[in-house]
Amino acid sequence: MSRSLRKGPYLDENLMNKLKTLKPGGKEVIKTWARSSTITPEMVGYTIGVHNGKVHVPVLIGEEMVGHKLGEFSLTRKFVRHGGKMQRELEAAQKVAETTKAQAEKATAPAKK
Repeated sequence: MSRSLRKGPYLDENLMNKLKTLKPGGKEVIKTWARSSTITPEMVGYTIGVHNGKVHVPVLIGEEMVGHKLGEFSLTRKFVRHGGKMQRELEAAQKVAETTKAQAEKATAPAKK
């Protein structure tokens, strides 16, 4: 736990009030900007839209998420793959290999009547 035991976990009051008004498992997304709020057992089953700086990313809260922060499940940076010309050539070769494998499996599969 990152905060002292005397203080307890950080919980956003507005978020907790919104959770009390809704039923768990519903399709409604609760929007929040409180990325530093700790996930509690009361949040399990709800879908919370955590803001990542651009959009609200919907996060379905599960049992294994309890104790973590909301911001851990809404990434703020988008990964752009490494490589360039060489990486594109490798991916093209891999795609060709996959298509030939699929065609070979299709040709050897017995025809259904």
